[in-house]
Amino acid sequence: MKLIGNVELENIQKIKSGKVREMFSLDDKLLIVTTDRISAFDYILQSLIPYKGILLNQISVFWFDYLKDIIENHIIETDFNNFPKELKKFKDIVRGRSVIVKKANIYPIECVVRGYITGSAWEEYNKSGKVGDFTLPAGLKFADKLPEPIFTPTTKEVSGHDISITITKAKMIFGTDVVSYLQKKSIDIYKKASEYALKKDIIIADTKFEFGNIDDRIVLADEVLTPDSSRFWFLEEYEPGKQQKSMDKQFVRDYLLSSSWDRNSVPPELPEDIISKTSQRYMVAYEKITGKKFSDFLNS
Repeated sequence: MKLIGNVELENIQKIKSGKVREMFSLDDKLLIVTTDRISAFDYILQSLIPYKGILLNQISVFWFDYLKDIIENHIIETDFNNFPKELKKFKDIVRGRSVIVKKANIYPIECVVRGYITGSAWEEYNKSGKVGDFTLPAGLKFADKLPEPIFTPTTKEVSGHDISITITKAKMIFGTDVVSYLQKKSIDIYKKASEYALKKDIIIADTKFEFGNIDDRIVLADEVLTPDSSRFWFLEEYEPGKQQKSMDKQFVRDYLLSSSWDRNSVPPELPEDIISKTSQRYMVAYEKITGKKFSDFLNS
């Protein structure tokens, strides 16, 4: 199966190209194609990760279905066999890595939920004892589980790094009712998914959601609980106070941080072993979460 970077579909209008996903117009619907690109530190890396787009898409498809009792989502069709006939000639590009969705007005806010303290939250806690709006207990160790999951929204920037904002500020921008709803649904989704993941030997340390509006209804959109949008840790190796073994793109971030790259220039290409190990980590996440063998999908 070939690697997919930039996607062009003849006679089908591309309307947006994100860091990883390409969006195409299908009349009143959208086709979202997940590529094998990977981003880190707000850069799209030169290297492609084998199978990454398919793995991300299939993980999201699983979660959209699993969480549909909590909130409506934007999914219309996930099975390539049921895609419109004009897409059939692009089978080698879109099969497995694409979904057809309803058009939604996406809220420009990243709904971040944290169940464990790590990353930028750890840095903020060390400085102030707080993360976002929340004062946390003293004496927490790196990667400790929080007493309760917390909602720490950020802006959704077109380019550059998303900026953390307080819930109060978010309510001023988007309205109290909308943000209160997004906060409740984000926490509910995180809790249900986390309980499921623990049974599969995965800790979901934190994650981020995107929501949109369709006919005055708020729906879950974009991607859900993937190794790109979440931190997935191996439960059996979890140990507070140290860096956790992960099955997400933190592995790539850690490699880049250990390299001589200055984070202000074009990132270097990833070595073959880092590419291979990243692909393997995403594959492990897929198989643990869905309970399916990825080889079975490839052979189907």
